[in-house]
Amino acid sequence: MPPLDTKTRGRTSRGRLRALDAYLCRFERPLLERRDGAWAQAVFVDVGFGEHPWTTLESAQAFRALNPELGVVGVELDAERARAAQADAEARTHFREGGFELPLRPDEPARLVRAMNLLRQGPPERVPEVHHTLARYLLPSGLLVEGSADATGAVLSAHLLRRRVGAGDDPPLREALLFHTDFSHGFAPVLFRDWLPRDLRRRVRPGEPIHDFFSAWSAAWQQARGAGHTHPPDAFREAALALSTRMEGVETDPWLVSQGYVVWRPKEGVCF
Repeated sequence: MPPLDTKTRGRTSRGRLRALDAYLCRFERPLLERRDGAWAQAVFVDVGFGEHPWTTLESAQAFRALNPELGVVGVELDAERARAAQADAEARTHFREGGFELPLRPDEPARLVRAMNLLRQGPPERVPEVHHTLARYLLPSGLLVEGSADATGAVLSAHLLRRRVGAGDDPPLREALLFHTDFSHGFAPVLFRDWLPRDLRRRVRPGEPIHDFFSAWSAAWQQARGAGHTHPPDAFREAALALSTRMEGVETDPWLVSQGYVVWRPKEGVCF
């Protein structure tokens, strides 16, 4: 079987993942702040930072507002990019060559692993294998975020996967799906279709849970527009609230729906 790692174009832009950083700082604050036991050495790992480590450095700044001693490890498969990033390394920020078999020390567990925009071209049937591989580096209750964003971060979707406590080497729990838009492209649920995680993109078809989810979201959006909520942020908010009455697990936190986020967190996890 061929290796899981594949080189990407590595292109990114400043601010591309800031909306994801904002979500994590607000809703995963205990995970980022925790310092007891092994968590004192637990790092944030950014897999595949690309030509420039901008998103890694931006996340480091955001997360260290909550945990000033947080260690950060940027990982890049391309050796030249990894070497170039050393110019931005410092005592708590490291850049290393590597892939999904993360180049972490034995005393350097992960609390959060992010792998954005890495699996868009790979075989979708191997995505769970990647998730399982990356989750092995997490401490129990640690989080893996894997998904895609457009070039500027205007549209983003991601799996939120949790390493379960007491589950040994079991695959991570598909805890939730996260969607975000900044409304610069307007809003309709179909905006997210091209930016779904790799293993979901071709499953938006009748009979699949993700198809049911988008059908319900589109119906809620059309209902909101029909009621006069045509301004994209208003239509988004009203559609998200209506969607929560149609689909179990859609969160309605006021900050989320006012800032362009939908989180779908079914009680038993996102099952496909």
